[in-house]
Amino acid sequence: MSTVEESTSVGRSFDTKWVKPARAYMIMTHLTLVIFMTSVTTGLVTTGIPTMAQDLNIPPQTMYWPLSVFSLTAGACLIISGTVADVVGSRRVFLTGTFLLSMFTLGCGLAQRDIQLTMFRAFQGISVAMCLPTSVGILCHTIAPGRLRNVGFACTGLGQPLGFSLGLVLGGVFINTVGWRPGWYFAAATIFVCFPIGLLVIPVDVLAVPPSFKRLRTQVDWPGAIIASACLSMLSFVLVRLSEDQCNIHDHTVIALLVISVILMPVFISWMHLAAKRNLPVLIPNEPWRRISFSSVCVMVMMSYAVIQVLELYCTLFFQKIQHLDALQSSIRLLPSMIIGAILNLTVGLFIHRVSAMWLTFSTSLVCAGAPLLMALIDPLWPYWYAAFPAQVLHPLSADVLFCVGLIIISQEFPEDTKALAGAVFNTMGQFGTSIGLAVVGIIADNATQKTPCDDKTSPPALFEGYKAAFWTAFGLTLATAAVSIIGLRKIGKADTGQRKQNSEEVL
Repeated sequence: MSTVEESTSVGRSFDTKWVKPARAYMIMTHLTLVIFMTSVTTGLVTTGIPTMAQDLNIPPQTMYWPLSVFSLTAGACLIISGTVADVVGSRRVFLTGTFLLSMFTLGCGLAQRDIQLTMFRAFQGISVAMCLPTSVGILCHTIAPGRLRNVGFACTGLGQPLGFSLGLVLGGVFINTVGWRPGWYFAAATIFVCFPIGLLVIPVDVLAVPPSFKRLRTQVDWPGAIIASACLSMLSFVLVRLSEDQCNIHDHTVIALLVISVILMPVFISWMHLAAKRNLPVLIPNEPWRRISFSSVCVMVMMSYAVIQVLELYCTLFFQKIQHLDALQSSIRLLPSMIIGAILNLTVGLFIHRVSAMWLTFSTSLVCAGAPLLMALIDPLWPYWYAAFPAQVLHPLSADVLFCVGLIIISQEFPEDTKALAGAVFNTMGQFGTSIGLAVVGIIADNATQKTPCDDKTSPPALFEGYKAAFWTAFGLTLATAAVSIIGLRKIGKADTGQRKQNSEEVL
């Protein structure tokens, strides 16, 4: 194994150990594989949930809970996981999450009842929340700032969309051949193999003070973490319920949770101000939110993640419900987006430090807008190559580029010893954007379907009107992302972990 080169970073609370390039690529590969496999399982659920529901006798009203509960628990635990990792070490938390993830993935494959599948998916979400932010911490603490770290960010970004797309394809293959369970066994075995490899590949955490329960108690902003996690989890639950049926807004539980989550937002801001004033640990200082680049990137990440999830979901529904293709054929038609996403993520880290962040995000968002536009104008009788294929080619552009740019900008706003928290903030924005996007677009699509003159609201013509409304909404969100990039990133200069443009930045 390659030795590491040591250097001391001014202002850090511990010595930096930058690994040599050979080991850096091994670390990138390992982190990407774990994140990749977590997304594969989500793809397996998305494709296989009808078959799984039939085998496990899942009632129709709770059929999509194995999908929803994963996002709920992951989103609720990201902030806490990142905060704890910055105290005890990113490597410890990441490897623990990897091991637990393999066990709970195996549990999903062995589940015999609907409650078992739902619970294992919930614990999967917690395990993933331990891996996503800590992957950022590991990259920032082991790889020197510059092009190599940019490549690391891009590769970890590759894992999520690529894994999800492959999961869709594998899910269709397994269901049409040996059944849905072997797919979960394959995923669990792959993740489990990653655990001992990680012990060898990822350098040991170098902390100024050894981790202890006292440090966890005194150096973590527990009130802030609990308030933030509670707010996000309750709001995510409300959005999930609304995406299932907009009439759920009249449910007393939904109303209560929505009110509480809204109240917790100013409570969190007030606590951050009070904690900073009293020199207590502060989870996320209020100051970064006043910087237009930081706030803009967070908004762009939310909108971009919403768009890519909406496109993946409604393109799948279009192929299956409107063009009457089976799961495997639908998955194959999504392959171009997976291939383009892989190529883009593998190359964006190589040139991102040479291009203006504003023009890079603006141009890719503008081009990406062609994907939902094509799907909104598509005729179901058209061949795949006329509109659906170019839409699949274009739709990964914005999110994949923004993943790398956003991680660089957000991580620069946090001190060197809180990089895992930076990763948690970034992934939380993505999760939150996905939840809001699917809920809002679901309501818009349902309203469009209900307004059609068709007597049968589940008929393909009625559903197609709803899907077109969803695509038009995604088109608007993509244009909004491009507009925000022009406004918020015009003074940011080049997106580079090594240096930033020295211009004074506007404050909101």
